[in-house]
Amino acid sequence: MDLQFIGIDPDTGKNGSPTAWVDPETADIVIQSYTADEATRAACAANTAPGHAQGIPDHETVVRAPSRLIPVLREACDAAERARL
Repeated sequence: MDLQFIGIDPDTGKNGSPTAWVDPETADIVIQSYTADEATRAACAANTAPGHAQGIPDHETVVRAPSRLIPVLREACDAAERARL
């Protein structure tokens, strides 16, 4: 699988590298970021989307992307939208 690199957290250091890619075949956005802590996971599990079961399914996870990554995620969204066309 070839992923299109979009960008990395501009303030990344040696201890983390939140990054965004786009899969050009599926237009999926792929995010590498920090594993959410238990408090964040619990908050996500408790705040379910209407019509969905409560909790986090075994095949899903919660990641926390720093706000510094917002411009990179916007660019990833644009790239994913172009890939869908």
